[in-house]
Amino acid sequence: MTEQATGSHHPQPRSRGGAAQQQPAIVERDVTGAQSLIRSLEEVGADTVFGIPGGAILPAYDPMLDSSKVRHILVRHEQGAGHAATGYAQATGRVGVCMATSGPGATNLVTPIADAHMDSVPLVAITGQVSSKSIGTDAFQEADICGITMPITKHNWLVTDASEIPRTIAEAFHVASTGRPGPVLVDIAKDALQARTTFVWPPHTDLPGYRPVTKPHAKQIREAAKLITQARRPVLYVGGGVLKARATAVLKVFAELTGAPVTTTLMALGAFPDSHPQHVGMPGMHGSVAAVTALQKSDLIVALGARFDDRVTGRLDSFAPNAKVVHADIDPAEIGKNRAADVPIVGDAREVLADLIVAVQAEHTAGHVGDHTAWWADIDRWRRTYPLGYGHPDDGSLAPQQVIQRIGELAPEGTVFAAGVGQHQMWAAHFIGYEKPGTWLNSGGAGTMGYAVPAAMGAKVGVPDRTVWAIDGDGCFQMTNQELVTCALNNIPVKVAVINNGALGMVRQWQTLFYNERYSNTVLHSGPAVFNGGSATANGKEPCSGTRVPDFVKLAEAMGCVGLRCEDPAELDAVIEQANAINDRPVVVDFIVHQDAMVWPMVAAGTSNDEILAARGVRPDFDDVVDD
Repeated sequence: MTEQATGSHHPQPRSRGGAAQQQPAIVERDVTGAQSLIRSLEEVGADTVFGIPGGAILPAYDPMLDSSKVRHILVRHEQGAGHAATGYAQATGRVGVCMATSGPGATNLVTPIADAHMDSVPLVAITGQVSSKSIGTDAFQEADICGITMPITKHNWLVTDASEIPRTIAEAFHVASTGRPGPVLVDIAKDALQARTTFVWPPHTDLPGYRPVTKPHAKQIREAAKLITQARRPVLYVGGGVLKARATAVLKVFAELTGAPVTTTLMALGAFPDSHPQHVGMPGMHGSVAAVTALQKSDLIVALGARFDDRVTGRLDSFAPNAKVVHADIDPAEIGKNRAADVPIVGDAREVLADLIVAVQAEHTAGHVGDHTAWWADIDRWRRTYPLGYGHPDDGSLAPQQVIQRIGELAPEGTVFAAGVGQHQMWAAHFIGYEKPGTWLNSGGAGTMGYAVPAAMGAKVGVPDRTVWAIDGDGCFQMTNQELVTCALNNIPVKVAVINNGALGMVRQWQTLFYNERYSNTVLHSGPAVFNGGSATANGKEPCSGTRVPDFVKLAEAMGCVGLRCEDPAELDAVIEQANAINDRPVVVDFIVHQDAMVWPMVAAGTSNDEILAARGVRPDFDDVVDD
């Protein structure tokens, strides 16, 4: 029964910070906790749930069948549900939702939850739990999922009272999507789902300790503007927080106002157009020479929604030794965590940038304009001398970089690219142009193999009118390709490029460079290695024709997809165009590529960014940059 609340007998609820909430508008009496859960999801605007039913969560699945607003997509593995929810969130900017049962169902969500936590993705994971009286007894399929996920969630809740479900769901979506976005978990006991209750919406919420600061301090903004206009060698170090804040438009205005070079991290590709003349590339272990060197030689780093992680800084004590740092982030815990900030700014990136624009304009009006002529001459020289590039194999086989580059060039406008983790991820970052936000999805912080296929699936659900390509490796693909069945049965026509080099490519690259070409357990296209005196005679030395067990074309067809294969560079464009033309089912293209291709540039782990290699054995020779 649904009724409109008259309001007089309902106390005025208070939200975080003491702001008054509106009176309950919906009251539905004598419903189950499970019905209350589904109604709560409808009211917070959740339109898609990725999940798998099981005993403890099963009560929630019955009323879901009656919902006309919430679409449930039955995945084949809970990890797929979590990554799909992440892909959905990254592509749309909305909160992703996944659902699993207790015990192993919940623990299978741990990896995607950790992944979302590292990459600040708004995610609500809903899990069933054994009945409240059984909690702590080691009951069948019991796991303390709140305890397990406490370090990798913004917050989590254990719900044992049906009346608490609406409030908890409202708070969960609020916490996941505000401040620094991230995953939360709601664990609901089975008896709470079965109990009778009254559904009231909007509920009373109470988060007194959760008050994200979004508005930056004016004094810090003024100090930052002074440093920016005084700097001779500034760099804008742009992280994924700019995308999360939807601050890309204001970033472009700010960058052009300052005239400073812009680097976008792996998590920020698309935040600033790759084609913009001020864009110097991606920084980091496999960043462009110009981007890595610009940071290293800078006298001011303006970090926006970035966290100075080890993949960007290299050996921390040698990173950008002469640079002052302006660090703006919505999460105060990130500021000063790895690199001390001369000017710390806590706030939402969009508001920070808007205020910085005003402050820098005021400095310009006062005649304080930085001269970056010599700085750009250095950067342009590095860009000309050490551009991104690759060679073609002598045997006439496909270069993986060429495959990925042509996929990007032939893709329809607005295509979303989701990458797995490894060499193909770095090549996709380098050789596809990202001009707009929300077009690049990847697992940056956790580096989760198996991310690409389910994330692409979630992205396609979220933005069904756009083409979605998953760029995957033959190793990654074998971890989560079962979700192609989900795609085929649910009319989710993603496209998957398997960059098939017959090996765990990035690990093999490290073995080539640092382990004397001893390819221990990285070959995927043959059986056990045969060793003779410590050297592999059958493990990675023979010519590679890609992984053929399984046969990815046959596997794709068995899962209801179109399977294609490309081995000849002369056929590359035709195969990609054929894949782009198929939009009524998923497509998998098995690209057989040369196994010895490597990702360059490279800063070896644990070394200084000063030791960057542009290619194997090629260390850039930089003219000393003199601070004038």
